Amino acid sequence: MFRGASSLNLDAKGRLAIPAKHRDALQSQSAGHLVLTAHPHRCLLLYPQPAWEPIQSKMMSLSSFDKRSSALQRLLVGYAEDIEMDAAGRLLVSPVLRDFAGLDKQAMLVGQGSHFELWNMEAWRAQLDSVMAGDDLSLPSELEGFSL
Repeated sequence: MFRGASSLNLDAKGRLAIPAKHRDALQSQSAGHLVLTAHPHRCLLLYPQPAWEPIQSKMMSLSSFDKRSSALQRLLVGYAEDIEMDAAGRLLVSPVLRDFAGLDKQAMLVGQGSHFELWNMEAWRAQLDSVMAGDDLSLPSELEGFSL
C-alpha cells in the first residue's frame, strides 16, 4: 500500500530517488520492475509491473474503434515505459515523459494505494489549491454518506 506525498529532486539526467520507505515495497512487489506512463491530468503514473499488467489488459480489451477508448489506449499504453529501479533506488524518467508532465527539477510523488502519481511541483500546488477552494470536493454517488 503506497501512501503519503514526498517532494523529490530530479538530477540533470532525469533521475529521481524513490523515498526509502517505498523502496522495499517496490522491490518485493516487482523486483524493481516498474511501469511509468502518462495520465490525462498531465501527471505520470508509476506502477509495480505486476499491478500494471491487468490495467493494460483491460485497456487493450476496449474497442479501438471507439474514440474515447482509443484515446485512452494511446495515452496510457502508448506512453507506458518499462523502467527499473537501480541499486541506489533511483528511476530514470525519459525525456518524453518529463516533457509530457512538465517535470524539471522538483516533483511530487504521491501515493495512491496500488501506485504513485508523479507531478510537476507547480501543477501539484495548483491541484491542491483547486481542492482547497472546493472546486473538486463534490463526492461521487458511490461515496454518499461517507464520513471521515
